[in-house]
Amino acid sequence: MSKSVIATSNAPAAIGPYSQAICTNGIIATSGQFPIDPATGKLAEGGIKEQTEQCFKNLEAILAEADLTVDNIIKTTVYLADIKDFAAMNEIYAKHITSDYPARSAFQVGALPMGALVEIEALCARGEIPTVEYLKGECSSCNA
Repeated sequence: MSKSVIATSNAPAAIGPYSQAICTNGIIATSGQFPIDPATGKLAEGGIKEQTEQCFKNLEAILAEADLTVDNIIKTTVYLADIKDFAAMNEIYAKHITSDYPARSAFQVGALPMGALVEIEALCARGEIPTVEYLKGECSSCNA
């Protein structure tokens, strides 16, 4: 298996033995993105909404480096320091992912590094993703 490392200075650099993202066979897996401003190296100021916004800025920067957008996301995992922040996080999430929603898991964790309130990771696919109708053989353009 060959894999490519995806890295950009427009998102926080990896600070351990991991990559911002890895691509293999058209699948891109991002590491969890913290609400760290890459220009300052500090957590985004504010609460859960501001931190969720910064997580998406970081994800979008990594995806852009791979010539992708949030439309390529097929699965996200959202880690919350407090599940009570779910609704506020979800409000910002819905501003960034507006249609063809990916699968998602979201849960509270014991704690996040640096006292962060949220972390978001994504699994993406490059190219056309077959529809359910296509997979079932019900797509009219597939049966021509």
